[in-house]
Amino acid sequence: MTQPQGALLVGSVNYDDAETTIRTAADVIGPRLRRIPDGEVGKRFHWIMFQPDVLGEADGIERIGDEPIPFPAGIDARPLRIADGVDAASIRLPSLGYADAATESYAIFRRLRDEGVVPEGTRFQVSLPTPVAVVTSFFFGADRAAIAPVYTAALRREVDSILVAIPHDDLAIQWDVASEMGVIEAAPAFGRVMDVWWEGDPFPGLVAQLAELIDAVPADVEVGVHLCYGDVAEKHFFEPTDAGNLVRYANAVVGASARELTWLHLPVPIERDDDAYYAPLAGLEYDGELYLGLVHREDEADGARRRVAVAQRFVPRFGIATECGIGRAPEGTTAGILGTHAEVAAAW
Repeated sequence: MTQPQGALLVGSVNYDDAETTIRTAADVIGPRLRRIPDGEVGKRFHWIMFQPDVLGEADGIERIGDEPIPFPAGIDARPLRIADGVDAASIRLPSLGYADAATESYAIFRRLRDEGVVPEGTRFQVSLPTPVAVVTSFFFGADRAAIAPVYTAALRREVDSILVAIPHDDLAIQWDVASEMGVIEAAPAFGRVMDVWWEGDPFPGLVAQLAELIDAVPADVEVGVHLCYGDVAEKHFFEPTDAGNLVRYANAVVGASARELTWLHLPVPIERDDDAYYAPLAGLEYDGELYLGLVHREDEADGARRRVAVAQRFVPRFGIATECGIGRAPEGTTAGILGTHAEVAAAW
């Protein structure tokens, strides 16, 4: 078995602050990482769950239900609706919070790099959700089609602000793509089948929208895609039969994008060390940085190596990652998970 080269931190890390995340990742994984995120600390810890609190402040958007739905980190998880009589096109959304967080964390990253903690040449990674995730999670019915272009424009403004605040040769942007996979799989998650707001086969629209997000990142900024089946208490919302739909979607998106995709991440469930799961990887039409999310807390380096050995029968060159972020990993386990990356992967 050839040792995989390189590691990717998907996004969230179970530390309280950005400095601890960046310091620890640089110290433990170091030269195996080409980019380091801030760990999605604060309200971003639970991915998009803080977005209703942000969007609910906009004139013309209301919360559904009279009583807050408490969620960790002081979040109110109630969904959203467009107020009666309001034209969605007239709604001006506030800052979504991603650019502000990126700017603050980048200052820490740059200081640590100047101090020699972060290796020269390492980029700062900013992870962003797709509009499909937020719109389908928190809006319903006709409101989805109405609010989608409004939210997409707001997210693009966040990207533009990030591009102004962070030097392009220091920046890497990752699109987190989970809800799309649920739609493609017609996954029965959270009490309903995951779907979109347009009629017919959702696949072409999902391809086009993700390709547009990739192309929104300038060529001198790295851009990656993290395909995912979610993370609810360290469990996918849907367990794929094999990597077939991941490969199908990735191939279509790479083909539809005008710019080069810097890296691609595909998840691997912990119990899958059989040929059947990995066989579709032989048809992957992508020759950039590929990361397989085959690192799991429960079986550490031995389990990761077992899955690596099977994967290499179908795709010879890849790096390693976890299947999703590790922000919801049990307290006290993060250092061990990071250590597994260092133990299994070779440096660049």
